[in-house]
Amino acid sequence: MDPKKEIMELVDAKTKLFTDGNDKVWEFAETRFATEKSANVWCELLENEGFKITRGLANMEHAFVGEYGSGKPVIGILAEYDALGNMSQVADCPVEKQLVKGGNGHGCQHHLLGTGAIAGAVGIKDYMEKHNIPGTIKMFGCPAEESGYGKAFMARDGVFDGLDCALTWHPMSSTGIMDTSCLAVFQAYFHFKGISSHAANAPEHGRSALDAAELMNIGVNFLREHIIDEGRIHYAFMDAGGLSANVVQPTATLYYFVRAPKTWQVQEIYDRVVRIAKGAAMMTDTELTIEFDSAASDVLINKELSLAVYDNLKLVAPLEYTKEEYEYMQQFYDQLSESTKRRIFQNLKNSNPDKSDEEILEMSKSSINTFLQPPLFPNKPLMGSNDVGDVSWVTPTCQFSIASTANGTPPHSWQWVAVGKSSVAHKAAIAAGKTIAMTALDLINTPELLEKIQAEHLANLNGYVYKSAIPPEVMPR
Repeated sequence: MDPKKEIMELVDAKTKLFTDGNDKVWEFAETRFATEKSANVWCELLENEGFKITRGLANMEHAFVGEYGSGKPVIGILAEYDALGNMSQVADCPVEKQLVKGGNGHGCQHHLLGTGAIAGAVGIKDYMEKHNIPGTIKMFGCPAEESGYGKAFMARDGVFDGLDCALTWHPMSSTGIMDTSCLAVFQAYFHFKGISSHAANAPEHGRSALDAAELMNIGVNFLREHIIDEGRIHYAFMDAGGLSANVVQPTATLYYFVRAPKTWQVQEIYDRVVRIAKGAAMMTDTELTIEFDSAASDVLINKELSLAVYDNLKLVAPLEYTKEEYEYMQQFYDQLSESTKRRIFQNLKNSNPDKSDEEILEMSKSSINTFLQPPLFPNKPLMGSNDVGDVSWVTPTCQFSIASTANGTPPHSWQWVAVGKSSVAHKAAIAAGKTIAMTALDLINTPELLEKIQAEHLANLNGYVYKSAIPPEVMPR
């Protein structure tokens, strides 16, 4: 039998095992580093499938690695399983409706990401075991991609050292190689401490922490004019000092995100934000404490590895859907605004230059995007952040996407949560598993391919030795 056909059949044979795990993780919907139940689902499955499990990586209780085989090459596969706060949604419901008031939900479908990664790891393991093929598969369970950046802590602590390359995917509303970088990011808390006092009777005795926070925000908002176009700065009040207007607020805390295409650019902007915070504290005679939270690097794209993954993606895409599946997704597509639907056409046109306007228009009106986008490797980064970036500076890494949601629906939306246990979502995860397993086989069976990939990685590094932007004293929160 053709080896890749055999791998696909091996993955198909365990579809229910993988999708049952997927649906459990969807239901748990755990956030950041507190992902005990979700990690347990995958650790138990991997252990039953013959992987040796090591837990508690990089000071994270629910980070793990499942290892199979021995010797070279060493292929890493990355799984995620964290959800988002306040994203609870009733499954399959075509209108926004919380399952648990204020609860969590998989608005970025990391439950599916983990499912596809696990399916890929088990698929290649089963093939290697059946044919007595040497090599090592390391299946990494990585918590807290959303803001916590678990992989960045793992990279800082050397967890990915020794890998020959790493593979992962992400559920999206489209299918293709993730062929461009993203923004690096720093996150930090700015705590201001003042002196409380009666705001009317004794204002001269007070020192307002809230004033300091507001002055910091004003200063940073003026700073926006003087940073690079691709720079991004966002903030939220974590503490505004209390609910009494007649009390000089003694505390205030801001949570800041600073982003830019390159880590060194983020550092430059962040340093200026810090100076503004210090200035605000001086102006208000308050104390400032800065608590660095986490950071993630930009993604180093490896074209050789990306094209190898794309060749295998072509073997599974386009996926086939039933009439009922199109009708199911139509309910969620119909919830999009008209302006969003108009943007679908332009986004499809930008990412599929080989298609005619007629084809683009037809696909833009479909409830499921079945196009396989060609790899274009544009210079402009995606305007978000992803802790896969830190892995990519340690070892050659590729991430791809498969459509698992209604056409054009955005990440971090209730629609993504609602369809997370659907047959369309299940098909995406299984297809991702097949793509990962087949690419791993190529890397094991074709040493010259792996040599090209690693040579490109070294050329991209250009002598740079990875150093995490997270200070060594900062631990996962």
